[in-house]
Parts: sequence; structure tokens; C-alpha cells
Amino acid sequence: MTLKYYHAEPLANSLKSMAPLFEKGLPFESIYVNLHKFEQHSEWFTAINPEGQVPVLDHDGTIITHTTVINEYLEDAFPDAPPLRPNTPEGNARMRYWNKFVDEHVMNHVSMHGWHRMVGIIARKIDSGEFEQLMARIPLPDQRKKWMVARSGFSEEQLANATEKIEYAVDKVEAQLAKTPWLAGETYTLADINFYSHCGMMVERMFPEMAIATRAPRLVEWRDRVTARPAMRQALDMPDHTEPGLRTWSGHVR
Repeated sequence: MTLKYYHAEPLANSLKSMAPLFEKGLPFESIYVNLHKFEQHSEWFTAINPEGQVPVLDHDGTIITHTTVINEYLEDAFPDAPPLRPNTPEGNARMRYWNKFVDEHVMNHVSMHGWHRMVGIIARKIDSGEFEQLMARIPLPDQRKKWMVARSGFSEEQLANATEKIEYAVDKVEAQLAKTPWLAGETYTLADINFYSHCGMMVERMFPEMAIATRAPRLVEWRDRVTARPAMRQALDMPDHTEPGLRTWSGHVR
């Protein structure tokens, strides 16, 4: 059995599927893809994933993309490894509900702020001619448009809307943690990893005005429990090649 994991820095999408590999004790070959040098759009990488996005899991030649799919695949492919699903119909449904919520109503809004604060800086440093050439290499039209918007900057209205969505998510998670120790119930699951990867580590740094410690103390305590897990520490300790001045906002380029 050979696992190869193509990834960027241990944040957001790359962290989301890296943490389960460590939690399940699965040995894997780590292959770093430098997003700041646009390696995800290079010929060698698009030969692996034509969409030009990380992360990617290669399991003995079987290519799996998209983090929620990768994480469920690991559960199915390695049933003897420590589970990250409740493995009851009700428990799995709760876990998948939270994954759907994070994927559809959290990730993109946190990502917008990350792109506005970090990717916009990167994009504006690139000369116009070179920027157009780089854009032409991006396989997904929506991703190409996102880079172009980041270069000019997202509107205040867009950013305010994204902030409102994130506030709603924070309050929703805080309310759930008043009922159960983990998002999907009594056990730590892929849902916790998902929210933690996209929001748990970023929200206080990106939105100090939310006063998360006061607004959502249960979320802060939950975040600290996730951070303290040995597998999460292993994932977070993977190399971070982001320029120091951009590190606060890193992890949301794909």
C-alpha cells in the first residue's frame, strides 16, 4: 500500500485531509506543492489533477480529489484504522450535515477574507503580462475569476456579507458545543477537523473585533482540545513555506 499526499501549507484544505492521515496512523509520502509559485497549475501537477487544485491523494495510482471526498475515502479504504466517523446511521448523518455546512456556508467566506488580505497582495505584485499568462494556465474558470477579483480587491459589501456568514457559523458551533463535546456528538470526527481547518485556527487572527474568547468560549475550549491532539500537532508541524509577512492569512489558496 502506497499513499502519496500532494499538499500545500498545513492550513485550510491541505490541513483538512492531512490531519486524518495522521489520526489514522497511515504512512504517506508528503509531496509539497508551492501555491505561491503556481505549481498547482503546472503541467506536472495538472497531469495528476486536471482541476489544478490541492490537496490530492494518490492511493496506489487511484487519484482522489476534494477534501471531503478524500476524508470519506480514507474511512472506506482503511476500515481497520482508528475511525473518524461515528459509524452509526444517525451519527454519520450528523457528521455529514456539519461537513456540508462547513463546505457550503463557511469555507468560501473565510477564504474570501484570506484571498482579500493575502492573495490580493501576491496578485498585485505580478506584472500585467505575466499575470495574464498565469491566469491562462488555471484550468477552472471560476478559480481564474477569483484570482482576477483578488487582484483588484473584493468589495466592502462582499466582505461584510462574508463576515456575517462567519459570525453566524461561530454562533452555530458555539450553540452545538453547549449540547455535545464534539460537533457530531460524543466523538471526534471529520466534522471537527473540517471546521477547525477552515475556521477554528483563523477566526481570532482574522477577526479580532469578534472577541471570540468572550463570544464563543466553548468554541475556544474545543479549538484548544483539537490543537492538543497529537495527530493534529503532527499535521500543524509540517513545513510552512509562506512568506513571513503573509503567514497570518495563508492557507486559503487552492
